[in-house]
Amino acid sequence: MASFVDRVVLHISGGHGGHGCVSVRREKFKPLGGPNGGNGGNGGNVVLRVDGQTTTLLEYHHSPHQHAPNGDIGRGDMHHGFHGEDLILSVPEGTVVKDREGNVLADLVNIGDEYLAAQGGYGGLGNAALASTKRKAPGFALLGTPGDERDVVLEVKSIADVALVGYPSAGKSSLIAALSAARPKIADYPFTTLVPNLGVVQAGDTRFTVADVPGLIEGASEGKGLGHQFLRHVERSSAIAHVIDCATLEPNRDPITDYEIIANELSNYEVDPTAGVTVPLHERPQLIILNKIDVPEARELADFVRPMFEERGLRVFEISTASHEGLRQLSFAMAELVAEDRAEQAKREAEAPKVEVEVIKPKAMRGKKKQEFIIRKEERNLEPLFRVIGEKPERWIMQTDFNNDEAVGYLADRLNRLGVEDELFKMGARAGDAVVIGEETDAVVFDWEPTMVGGAELLTSPRGTDSRLEEIIRPTRAEKRAEYKERMDAKTAAREELEAERKAGIWTESVDAKRRERERGNS
Repeated sequence: MASFVDRVVLHISGGHGGHGCVSVRREKFKPLGGPNGGNGGNGGNVVLRVDGQTTTLLEYHHSPHQHAPNGDIGRGDMHHGFHGEDLILSVPEGTVVKDREGNVLADLVNIGDEYLAAQGGYGGLGNAALASTKRKAPGFALLGTPGDERDVVLEVKSIADVALVGYPSAGKSSLIAALSAARPKIADYPFTTLVPNLGVVQAGDTRFTVADVPGLIEGASEGKGLGHQFLRHVERSSAIAHVIDCATLEPNRDPITDYEIIANELSNYEVDPTAGVTVPLHERPQLIILNKIDVPEARELADFVRPMFEERGLRVFEISTASHEGLRQLSFAMAELVAEDRAEQAKREAEAPKVEVEVIKPKAMRGKKKQEFIIRKEERNLEPLFRVIGEKPERWIMQTDFNNDEAVGYLADRLNRLGVEDELFKMGARAGDAVVIGEETDAVVFDWEPTMVGGAELLTSPRGTDSRLEEIIRPTRAEKRAEYKERMDAKTAAREELEAERKAGIWTESVDAKRRERERGNS
């Protein structure tokens, strides 16, 4: 069972916001005492935080799905829902946060660094918070919005000044145990080290860290062995120390060949710029450590190959982790390389051009409002379609209860105040055109009716209803003309029917004669 994991895919989601409450206060002799619905609580956030006690991502390997607590719903009598607590996920130092496409989101290096990975949803307002002087008793409340959902990739890259590389069983673990207080696993078989080990070394006034990277073999940069899996732990190092076994008895193995194979793998490995250092691995300062010279044959071989390495411009150190011979000189040489790299880095930071901060004066209160949305004109089924995209309109859509007409009317008022109505007019939208708010996944489509905007607080419709949403059919002029003609024809037909009945003896007096006699009397 694995005890060290340095790369996981995390499925995280923020907590959902609680819904607002619709409630009316009821007291004795006051059946409608006013709205008192409480607000819903905000959902919790998912936060990644660097913890010095965390060294692996094993916990998230077993539990990749992490969800922050939801916010509580609002209740009557002005009881607001509680906010969901933030979910703090502890990660090791040197954790790089990426998305699925490989884009870097954050580089968490120091203890205490935090990254807001997923934000919780907003809690909905209750009807008490929505009340105003003109809308005294709202019959609706706002819904809570869902939290963010996303997948992030966490990669741990060890923060070490010097990286020890070499073939398996070259003595890297023994060297880091001899130089520092670290106690890695040491055995006489290959691939003993399955996880990177870190050790702190003190050489004079310089303190630095040394990383013991699991053994590399030929083809490590292409995924063979364990090298490709752990080469990322070398990326942050200032210098590379090649640990070469001079006492190996394996065929086709010698110090020069071992060095060339490992150096070739380092040159083939592409450094990720997210490590903070963009210099390729093979171009960084390097040391040659000829190990196990306590064996007589190994000492003779080290004396033989030392000039060959020095001809290539490499510093060579002959050591023995068993007798601690040469370790002091080696530690001071590593400290020298680390100090030079730190001084160079400080110089680059000092020479970097400083960005001047432009002082922005506040604009007048009557200035033009910042556009908080965009409208994109599209075409669907040969019909125009207007898509509204923006943080506020999309959030308002999620907060609206479309089963409540008054809530829909309130949404129309909010969109109108934001300027969506005016922008649709400018883009040539007509009544009946399709308007979409949001992207395809959670979009809301409706037919645009300009008469629906403005003045919801002036309506006297019952709570929970909006008279603007009622279906009102207004006859056209042609329909009114046809209706008048039908009414006149009906009157003429009625007179003819009465005259026919008079002639048949049902009536003794003509209706027209009675009317003419009345007209003569008036004259």
